[in-house]
Order: sequence, then C-alpha cells, then structure tokens
Amino acid sequence: MVALLGPQLAFPPAETANRDGLVAVGGDLSVRRLMLAYASGIFPWPIFDDDLMTWFSPDPRAILELERLHVSRSLTKVLRQGRFQVTIDQAFADVVSACASPAPDRPDTWITRALEAAYVELHRAGHAHSVEVWQEGLLVGGLYGVALAGLFAGESMFSRVTDASKVALVHLVERLRARDFQLLDIQQATPHMRRMGAHEISRPEYLRRLELALAAPRTF
Repeated sequence: MVALLGPQLAFPPAETANRDGLVAVGGDLSVRRLMLAYASGIFPWPIFDDDLMTWFSPDPRAILELERLHVSRSLTKVLRQGRFQVTIDQAFADVVSACASPAPDRPDTWITRALEAAYVELHRAGHAHSVEVWQEGLLVGGLYGVALAGLFAGESMFSRVTDASKVALVHLVERLRARDFQLLDIQQATPHMRRMGAHEISRPEYLRRLELALAAPRTF
C-alpha cells in the first residue's frame, strides 16, 4: 500500500514500494526531506502535477559502475581535441533549467518548476552539484545531481551540441573516481546510458550498496 506523507519528516521503507516502484505520495520538497529520501533509496519523480509529489524506489535500479564507464574511440578523440571547456558548479541553475526545457528528443520533461526550485535550494545548501560544458562561451551541455557521503545521484543531463552531455558524464565520473565515491545512481538505464556502461541491479542490492556508500564520507 502506497503511503500518504504528512508534515512529519519520514518515509516508509523503500521495500514497501508497489510493483511500479511507487513508495509514497505527498510531502514537501524541503532540503531535509529530499536528503532523507536519497538516504533512504528514494527519489522524487512527479507523475501527476506539482500539487502531489510522488516518490519512487524502482526495482531494478540503474547504476553506472565508476570503473566501467565505456568511452568510445570517437568520444576519446573529442576529449583529446579540447573543443569543450568543462566547469563545476558555475551555472547550476542554468543547467537545471536546460534539463527542464523541451528538446527534439524530449518533448516533455518531468522536471517541474517546483522541482527546479527545490534543487536550486539543494545546491545553495551544498548538496546538489552540476557539471557544465561550454563551447565558445556558450553553455552547450551539462548534468546535475545530488551528493550524499559516497553516493552521487545523477538526476538529469542535456546536450545542445553533439557529445556535450557525454563529455559532462566523463568528467563527472573522473571526479567521483578521484574522490573515491562508492556509488553513481542513475535511476533508469536509458539506451544512451547503457552504451556508456550503465546496468541494472535489484533494489535489495542497491540498498545494500547505498548503505556502504553512506558510511563512506566524501566531499564532491
């Protein structure tokens, strides 16, 4: 049975999710609730509207093993050419806004205005981070997500020119490797992410690995 959240700061166990992965409905998008959600193996994903938030813990869950990122020869060439400039946390709000905007391959977006504002607050609180990809001074790609101890939960990415989002992902993985992060959660394995090396694990396995990641203090 899906839980209805009230004002109390609590979530039911992720294992109580229904077959679609839905754990709970309701609640707010405060910094404290969002961080509790990630620590519980749960994330917000609105399927109705801003007035009723929905919280999920899917089974299976997609992750990207940090040591198994697949970088094609063509992408390796792009990285060596240095045609892009990459920064960290220099344009967080712009990255989220770009991820929320419709694109030719993504006419609809799950990132509502309420979610957009909530993640900007998470960033101001030091929990959410972005990777920006620039070309000739223009923001052409990027991604954002949430860091919690040894977990990085990737939320969304965008690309306005070929390979820009892939470049952002490569730089993210390199940063997480350098800081000895334990888990890169990507929630769902799209065909694009599968080509980069993503795969799925069961919810019990994800929660086990999450527990280990949360016990490993790291700084993004």
